[in-house]
Amino acid sequence: MPLVALAALATAGCAREGFYDDRNIDYVKAQRSAPLVLPEGRNEQRYRDAMPVPEAQGSLRTGGERFRAPTPERLPAGREVERDFVERREVGNDRWLVVGADPGMVWPQLQDFARARGLQVQASDDARGMLETAQGRLSVRQGLRAGDSEVRCDQNGRPVAACLDALEQHFSARSATASAASLAGQQISREDRLRFEQLDSGEWVVRIPLDIDRVWAELSHQLEADFSVEGRRELLEQNPQQHDFLVNYMTASERERGMLQIILSPDVRQMPQEIRLVLESSGPERTTLRAVNESERRFTEGDARELLDRVSGLLR
Repeated sequence: MPLVALAALATAGCAREGFYDDRNIDYVKAQRSAPLVLPEGRNEQRYRDAMPVPEAQGSLRTGGERFRAPTPERLPAGREVERDFVERREVGNDRWLVVGADPGMVWPQLQDFARARGLQVQASDDARGMLETAQGRLSVRQGLRAGDSEVRCDQNGRPVAACLDALEQHFSARSATASAASLAGQQISREDRLRFEQLDSGEWVVRIPLDIDRVWAELSHQLEADFSVEGRRELLEQNPQQHDFLVNYMTASERERGMLQIILSPDVRQMPQEIRLVLESSGPERTTLRAVNESERRFTEGDARELLDRVSGLLR
């Protein structure tokens, strides 16, 4: 290890004309291009950031030969999971669908479904996104993640499996832009669903204004897809009764250990540690997400904030 440290120090200055190319200098020669202009009158519901570019912290100072390009802000983690337009969710005996479109776009499609199936509509509430029929209740509401909707089909408070199957086929046959959002349907949507808070003890938590069972079901689905990288982030256990998850996670402080810290440490390996993600009900439509260290390794407030930021990114 001492030889490795010496080699790292010896090659630290071999940049532009040495063993590797220092790309910082390329920023000075970069030319600005005209921004992309989309046509006026377009349907803004159809356009989103497929590949968002993060903002840079600070400005680029080109004076002198030695400088560093400004570092871009880290984008919210967990957005790389590929998703289907229609997905199923369940917790206990409850079942529903998650559709990858805003409620204002899903509501007209739900009305189309009722008409196409010849359902006898007894009452319709545009503001609440609810259709009462002789066969059961169809409803749509804002999903936990931005741009998602939850669609349900219930009869006497219980989900109807055959109806959910038919709804899944109905929405799967349509794209996210099949219907324009109605003004009435837009009233169903809500924003700003997650909020970080640091307690007096220094602990970071995430406040989520939704029912704990809905949050657990969505987080279970997202963690199964995203926390599947061996040695970096893994979902080990999940408990729907206790509303918690046990994960193996490589913390920020562990990932950012420098060469000198590794050399002087009794453990030169970078290792993940077990952390429990706990959901707690704080009242009706109020859930708190916490990160609790389950190992003997150090777990700082910054580590907790970074992990919660990644997990909450799966819910946005």
